[in-house]
Amino acid sequence: MLEQIFILAVDDESFNLDLIEATFDEYHNVDITYATSGLEALSFLEEKPFDVVLLDISLPDMDGLEVLQKIRANKCHEHLPILMVTANVEKEQEAITLGASDFIAKPYDISILCARTLNYAKLNSYHKEITAQHQILEKQVQERTQKLQETLAIAKKTEYEISIRLGRASEFRDLETGGHIKRMSYYSELLAQLYGLNKEECELILYAAPLHDIGKVGIPDKILLKPGRFEENEFEIMKLHSSIGAKMLEGSDEYPVLKAGSIIALDHHEKWDGSGYPNAKKGEDIHLYARIVAIADVFDALSSKRCYKEPMPLDRVLEIMKEDAGTHFDSQLIELFLDNLDQFLKIKERYQDDETAHTISDILNKV
Repeated sequence: MLEQIFILAVDDESFNLDLIEATFDEYHNVDITYATSGLEALSFLEEKPFDVVLLDISLPDMDGLEVLQKIRANKCHEHLPILMVTANVEKEQEAITLGASDFIAKPYDISILCARTLNYAKLNSYHKEITAQHQILEKQVQERTQKLQETLAIAKKTEYEISIRLGRASEFRDLETGGHIKRMSYYSELLAQLYGLNKEECELILYAAPLHDIGKVGIPDKILLKPGRFEENEFEIMKLHSSIGAKMLEGSDEYPVLKAGSIIALDHHEKWDGSGYPNAKKGEDIHLYARIVAIADVFDALSSKRCYKEPMPLDRVLEIMKEDAGTHFDSQLIELFLDNLDQFLKIKERYQDDETAHTISDILNKV
């Protein structure tokens, strides 16, 4: 049995309301509110919740069908059981069409009115319980989703931190500045955005770009740190850093950043015309991520100061990159780069090098 049942009975005839009261007289858990007009009924519905509405069609201010429509127009009452209790039987189909839950014709058997009313009250109670349970579950899902999102964000941040630190390991080996990794990473992300990659891939490139030269940790110091030009055999050893980097990061399919880093490490020295290394790939056989990073890496290398060189003038850097479009670089990417140069220069300005850090010990002291 339900704890308490609240019924709204709407009828302008006092005899009919007395009959409804007599119908539920033996049920001490039934509370009946009486309304003698449509407006009064609507007012009661705004003041308190009901489990069932017993609604006559013939009312003084507005007919019961209009009251029915107004109740159903309120989303709060879309599941509220409304039983039309009326002698106007020709309106049955219209009432059901407008949203009445049931139709009981006058004169009625009070046992039938009682049974149907109590059954609809139970259905309404079950619906409320299901709705409440659904809200609880929805809240739990939202809380767990938020926790999952927070966990994923931490995981992503951790992966990026690992990527940055691994990238800096290669910097320490060849004395590149700390700003190089950040600049070329953000250049790469911007170029990926301009190319039209989705947010997830752009972010992936940002996080994976620092790993492009990780393979330099496997190159002997006497070659990596040589101040002058490489001998032919030395350059062949130096070129191994691409394969070494890919090998270091292989088997990382479960970690998107490391997987992308492996791709970039392997292909970022390949050239559009097939003259690059380590596999002499050509054109679109070179992974897009690596084609993007190659432009970012070369632009920063040419335009930035190193302990062994001054920065090349911007005009000369752009001239070289234009000349290498279609040979070294993907022409479409170079066009996007040049057409949006101002955005790349803003990144360059934002992530400037600390000019006091020129040696490994200097850089380590700043970590």
